[in-house]
Amino acid sequence: MFPETALTLVQGQPKTINSSGAAMRSFCADCGSGLFYRNAEVLPGIVDVQTATLDHPEAMPPTVQIQTAERLAWMKHAHELPEFERFP
Repeated sequence: MFPETALTLVQGQPKTINSSGAAMRSFCADCGSGLFYRNAEVLPGIVDVQTATLDHPEAMPPTVQIQTAERLAWMKHAHELPEFERFP
């Protein structure tokens, strides 16, 4: 999450929808990838930038998990499942 004033778009114009109440979600107008989340009531002046959309997402690893109240119980251990780099 960043201050809204720190965000500068250099190309394109995202499509923004009101997903519920004050929640605004922005997507790439061409491919539909999620880009930003804003909620002026809960997070005034803050924009949540979807990490995977950054040029170098490895440079900003997560430091906390948020919004876990409704998380499915099995998601807490999803990282322990066998993994495949491509389809098995």
